Order: sequence, then C-alpha cells, then structure tokens
Amino acid sequence: MGALILGCGPAVTSGDWRKLASASGSGAHEIPATPSKNDIDPLLKNDDVDRVVVHGTDADLAAVVLRLMRTERVDELMVGFVPVDRKQSHVAQLWGLPVDGVDLALTGSDRSLPLVRDDNGGVLLGLGVVAPARGTVYCDDAVALRGDASRIEVTPGPAGVSVKVARGRFRKPAVFEGRAVQFGIDEIHPVRDGVEYPRAVTRWTWYRHTEDLRAIC
Repeated sequence: MGALILGCGPAVTSGDWRKLASASGSGAHEIPATPSKNDIDPLLKNDDVDRVVVHGTDADLAAVVLRLMRTERVDELMVGFVPVDRKQSHVAQLWGLPVDGVDLALTGSDRSLPLVRDDNGGVLLGLGVVAPARGTVYCDDAVALRGDASRIEVTPGPAGVSVKVARGRFRKPAVFEGRAVQFGIDEIHPVRDGVEYPRAVTRWTWYRHTEDLRAIC
C-alpha cells in the first residue's frame, strides 16, 4: 500500500513539499487551497493507498477530511498532516506534531481521535470560534453560557468537544467537555479552522461523529 500526498495551494513551494513529493513519486498531487469535492474525490478512488498526507493549512486538512467523511473512507485511511506553518496550526498543537513532521506523516502509525462535525455540513479539526456570543449555549446537558461572552472556542476533545467560554478580560474562562455543544444565540458567523461560515446563523452545533479519525501523530 502507498500514500496519497496532497499539496494545497501555496504549500507546493515549500521545502517540505519537495521532500514529500520526492518520497512519494507519482502519489503526489498539487491541488488548490481549501480544495473542493471535484479536486479531491477523483484522487480518493485509488484503492492502493492506506494513508492520505496533507501539506497545507488547517483549513486545507479539514477540506480533505470532509471528503473522506462524505465518501465514507474515514475508517479506511490514515491521515497525516504537514502544516505549512506549525506555529499557526491548531491541529499541529492538538496532535503534538513535531517541527519536522515529514517522516512521521509518511511512515508513522495512527491513533484514533474524535472527529467533530457540525450541523451545516462541515468538520472541525483544530479550532472553532464564535466571537462575540449572546444567548444560550449547552455542552451536553450543562449550561455553558446564558448571557454574553466575548469569545467561545471549541476544539476536539477526549469526549468529542472541549469548550472554553471567555466572559471578559479579568474573568477566568469556563471550560466544558462533552459529546456536543449547541448554540442558540444572536446572529453569528462561526469560524471553522480559520474559515468564516458565509451565512449568519442563530443556531449551530458541533458534535462528535460516529467514526473517529485515524490521525498519524
């Protein structure tokens, strides 16, 4: 079995991309940043690979994992990630990726991590942000917010999601863990892995998918 290597947008000019492409040969493909269904799905039809390695941003990785979920290949393929800028990558921090992660992505083994999705057709791999927020937020049965918050951050966590609610500069953020977080608040544009949702919504849910991600980390 081999690896499907995907270089997203400007990432293909990096030294890490040259290493990845050299190691994988014909398995390396240059695709657009935040790739779409048409960019990814034809490449996923290759049954001779056991891992997908994404070189790009958190948003690029999320776009690829979304297509794995939609094509029902989450449980089949390991997922490696080589961020273009590790310091700016929340996924790299959550996964504990090394500074030079090319070898790990190409040869490392996988472990199961919760895969978080939302009720508007997306996935969340690193950081979700709602700021500011006014209304009611539940994490499972716990009331995470009733009123105002300056910022709410959501990341994948052991149970599904970890939720941090900041009410102001001088108050310690409240932290919640659960399978899902539900927002019923004034109009917002949630940000998923650095990409703002285009429509204003008053309801939003992030929740644990039925299958875990096979992350190489």
